[in-house]
Amino acid sequence: MCSIHDRRLRRVRDLPNGDVRIYLELEARRVRCRCDGSVKGERLSFLANNPHYTKRFAWYVGRRCRESTVKDVADELQLHWHTVKELEMQYMRAQLERFGTPGPKVIGIDEISIGKGQTYRIVVSDLIRGRAIWFGGDDRKEASMHQFYDWLGEKKARGIRLVVMDMWRPFYNVAQERVPHAAILYDKFHVIKQLNEALDEVRKSEYARLQGEQRRYIKGQKYVLLSHRENLSMEGRNALKTLLAANRRLNIAYLLKESFGQLWDYEREGWARRFFENWKASLKWQRLKPYEKFAEMVERHWDGIASYCKPENKVPLGFVEGLNNKIRVFQRRAYGLRDEEYLRLKILTCMLPRI
Repeated sequence: MCSIHDRRLRRVRDLPNGDVRIYLELEARRVRCRCDGSVKGERLSFLANNPHYTKRFAWYVGRRCRESTVKDVADELQLHWHTVKELEMQYMRAQLERFGTPGPKVIGIDEISIGKGQTYRIVVSDLIRGRAIWFGGDDRKEASMHQFYDWLGEKKARGIRLVVMDMWRPFYNVAQERVPHAAILYDKFHVIKQLNEALDEVRKSEYARLQGEQRRYIKGQKYVLLSHRENLSMEGRNALKTLLAANRRLNIAYLLKESFGQLWDYEREGWARRFFENWKASLKWQRLKPYEKFAEMVERHWDGIASYCKPENKVPLGFVEGLNNKIRVFQRRAYGLRDEEYLRLKILTCMLPRI
């Protein structure tokens, strides 16, 4: 049994009305337990974890922080940045609680770099629902990858039919051990990234080989060469045209790079294999050593690349890359906030609907 110990008048901030701040004055009671004599405050369900604000004000702050930085929202609402961050974190935890933990059928695995040096965390996404579902680990080794499957549980892990990843061996090894029934698909964007790196090596070797006036066509044209032509401005397209006309090896390397993307258009592995064999044969006599190494890498990982030819594996591969871009934006916005839990919540809720 409890008895009322005292009553206190509390002033809490609520949703604003335009530019007008709204405060509520309410009576908060404290009760004394007759058993042990302890005094406890009354819990009001409409208040945020910070009792000076209502939940709906906290949700308002959380929604504003989806588009703006913590500092900007703090300046707008005339709050301390730490208060804004605390209210936003409560909002994000409520989002996760509302939408729960899905039982993913197709997952995408990638790592992100945090802080200075080679410090990594693993991000796992549900590619069907289009949301990040796990952020953690201490690095990108097998032990960290096991943490995800332990968190997901054996029952939900059995529902995974496809794992999309880059060609990092620890991810592959753990997937083979924990979800051996699932197909492995290597992410198209990581494969193309390695092809772009091969093209850049050719560009560097040509710049080192040439002398004098012939170098000027190559100097400063790295991103013109690596970008898709449709993404270039008129000036960039003219520079690319001049570069390819001036250097035969770069012209061949560029055309090979552009044509390789057709590999993911095939719906039968046999046709995809024939295309790759023809592409690889076109390297003969071209003296493009980086491309030869790239072709050997594709050969070693062929099963994981060719998995995309199956109709059931036609999943949105661009989601993981898009999520990585969002994460980089969060990291730039949160410069100076050394809070990994805050970053984790931002990543896990960035694709969830508002509440």
